[in-house]
Amino acid sequence: MAKEEIKGHIAAITTNVIFGLNIPATKSLLSGWMSPMGYTVTRMLFGMTAFWIIGFFRKREKVSLKDLMMIFLCGLLGLVATQVTFAVGLRYTTPVTYSLILALTPIVVLLLSALFLKEPVTYYKTIGVLLGLSGSSIIILQGSSNNSSNTAFGILTAIVSVSCYAGYIILTRKISAKYSPVTMMKWMFLLSAVVLFPFGCSELPEQRIYSSSATFTAISELIFALLFSSIIAFFLMPVALKRIKATTAAIYANAQPLVASSAAIIVGQDFFGWDRLLALILVITGVYLVTQSNKTGKSYLCRKKLQ
Repeated sequence: MAKEEIKGHIAAITTNVIFGLNIPATKSLLSGWMSPMGYTVTRMLFGMTAFWIIGFFRKREKVSLKDLMMIFLCGLLGLVATQVTFAVGLRYTTPVTYSLILALTPIVVLLLSALFLKEPVTYYKTIGVLLGLSGSSIIILQGSSNNSSNTAFGILTAIVSVSCYAGYIILTRKISAKYSPVTMMKWMFLLSAVVLFPFGCSELPEQRIYSSSATFTAISELIFALLFSSIIAFFLMPVALKRIKATTAAIYANAQPLVASSAAIIVGQDFFGWDRLLALILVITGVYLVTQSNKTGKSYLCRKKLQ
C-alpha cells in the first residue's frame, strides 16, 4: 500500500472516530443548552472564521467559477443539509439509534454511485442492500413505538442526513484532488454560513450555552464540537478523499456507530438492546456484501444483457 494511500486511510478513520464521539456530545448540547439551528449556525460561523484565518497564512489557490459552484453544491450537501438534519434528527433520537442509521452510509454511497456513476449492479450488492434496509426497518419500527425520545421523525431525518452526506462524499471526491483541504473548507464554510445565518441569527442570543448558567461540561462539549468535529474532521475528509476512493472512505463510517454507542452507554445516555444488536448485524453484513461485491461480484445487469 502506497504511503499516500495509508495517509488517506488514517485520515478517514480519524474523521469517523471524531464524528462518532461528536454524537453523544451533540446530544447533550441539544438537551437544553442549544437548539438544532443555533448549534449548526455556531459551527458554520466558527468553521468559516477558523479556515479563513488559516488560509491567510497559506499560499493562495485560485478557484475557477465552475469549481466554486461545485464547492458550493458540496457545501449545501455536506454542511448545510447534512448538519441541519444531523442536529434535528439527533434531537429526536438516541445516540445509539442515530449511529445505527449512520452505518447505512456505505450502502447509500454505493446506491448513488450505481445511479449516477453507472457502477454495475451485482447480486452481492442487491442482497447487501436488502439486508441493510432490513436493519434500518427494525430501527424505524422501534422508533415508532411509544419512546418519545426515539421518534420516527427523528429517524427519517437521520436517513436524510446520511443520504446528503453520501452525496457529499461522491461529489467531493473529484474536486478534492484539485485543491488543498483548507481552500475547500474555507469556501464551503463561508458559503454555508451565508446560507444558514439568516435562518439562525435570531436564535443565537437565545442559546442557553452562552448564558452564565453554562456548565464546564457543556462548554467542553461545545469546544469539542467546534474544534474537533467542525475543524479537524472536516479538514481530514478532503485529505482522505484525495487519496482513497469514495466508497472506501464511506466504509469507515462503520466506526461511528461503534464509537458513538460505546461513548453514549458509558456516560449513561443510552442502552443497547437486542433489537439494536440485530439491526447492527444486518446493516454491517449488508455493508460487507456490497463492498465485497466490488472485488468479487459479477454484474447482474451484464448477465441479463448476455442472456
